[in-house]
Amino acid sequence: MSLREAIQYTLMILLYLIVQIFFLRNVVLFNYAFCFIYIAGVLMLPADTDRMYLLLIGFATGFMVDVFSNTFGMHAFATVLIAYIRPFLIHYQMEAKGAERMDIGIRSQGLGAFLAYILPLILIHHAVLFVMEMNNFGMILYTLIRIGASVLLTTILLVLLELFSKR
Repeated sequence: MSLREAIQYTLMILLYLIVQIFFLRNVVLFNYAFCFIYIAGVLMLPADTDRMYLLLIGFATGFMVDVFSNTFGMHAFATVLIAYIRPFLIHYQMEAKGAERMDIGIRSQGLGAFLAYILPLILIHHAVLFVMEMNNFGMILYTLIRIGASVLLTTILLVLLELFSKR
């Protein structure tokens, strides 16, 4: 990765963090759907990003959201988890295609493969986050609805962001 690309990805992650912290933190649709756009910073990094850098970036972005949301490490844990799982999913998809290199994005992967890449990671992130937040098992149905609605909202927003990006 060149210096120019590293600066572009850093600015992208900072932009997603600013949008999450200042605008989307308080956006809730129908009291169920939350949007966590900041995970796009981890999901949209190049496929060949070193695992250690990926984990550090995941921790830093999650920690920043935790600091401003007062959530005591829940976002950091969920983001590090998807940063850890991401290379395995990319490797699995590359083996399925028989490709040696994979570019992340709708234009390079196609909509179906892009959704097959981001949907499981978003689902894992949201499920971990909301299950940690759940304080008793009487709230399991409410939590499952929140997970489903939030995954749908975040996925739609990430697809729209990817469609309108210049990459």
